[in-house]
Amino acid sequence: MKKFTFFISLAFLTVLFSSCEAPWQPVYNGENLDGWETFIGTPLTGFEELHEQAKPEEVFKVVDVEGEKLIHISGVVNGSLATVDTFANYHLELVFKWGDQVYTKRNSGLLYHSFGEFGEAIGTWMTNIECQLMHEKLGDTYLMNNTCCETEATKTDEGFQFSKGGELTQFGKDFNGPGIIKAVDAENPLGEWNTVELYSYGRTTVHVVNGQVTMVNTNTGINEDGQIKPLSSGKIQIQSEGGDLFVKSVRIKPIKEIPAEILQ
Repeated sequence: MKKFTFFISLAFLTVLFSSCEAPWQPVYNGENLDGWETFIGTPLTGFEELHEQAKPEEVFKVVDVEGEKLIHISGVVNGSLATVDTFANYHLELVFKWGDQVYTKRNSGLLYHSFGEFGEAIGTWMTNIECQLMHEKLGDTYLMNNTCCETEATKTDEGFQFSKGGELTQFGKDFNGPGIIKAVDAENPLGEWNTVELYSYGRTTVHVVNGQVTMVNTNTGINEDGQIKPLSSGKIQIQSEGGDLFVKSVRIKPIKEIPAEILQ
């Protein structure tokens, strides 16, 4: 009986520990921008004077809004707020909303697998793969510089759109273009918070907007002289790019796989 009880207990502990997830860790600590670095890039078209006046500590800063400390990104210039650390095999969650100030358009992006120097991508950002935060395009993919991926997609009048079960298609500037349209519009109304989740494991990434899967990219890589080299890790960047926005939280945790229900 004791031996039987021991095996039951051992089995219970095995299930318990195997089901335990790693805890969330803050990427934004809720107080300041420790662990992040900033870069001011090119001016917004028609707003060159604002570029001359732009200071990193004003474009990216922590502000108090009704007792809550939020990251405010002014959008007055093209710029980057980037993590010091590099990440691989993770589940990241970003909570943001748009402000009222618009210069060119409400445009920003969650840039992942970022590497290299600031300014290498469109004169401002590190080379990266983008999960679009732009209003009305939230959850799209945009591949900067020589990054590439394969995605199940269907061709529409507007371009290629992620479609589960669609034809597996190579994307990137040297293939079928750098942009892939989200499968579904899951963006909340302006002024409301949006929760964007990014799953990254190996060379597969999944964009989730307010609980809905908008994109699954596979075989993420870098095209170098016709050879695709794997790309599965990098820094995280958040863009300043034409409209002001607030970030409530950025947190991350390691994963050993992407949940099956996310990939269905």
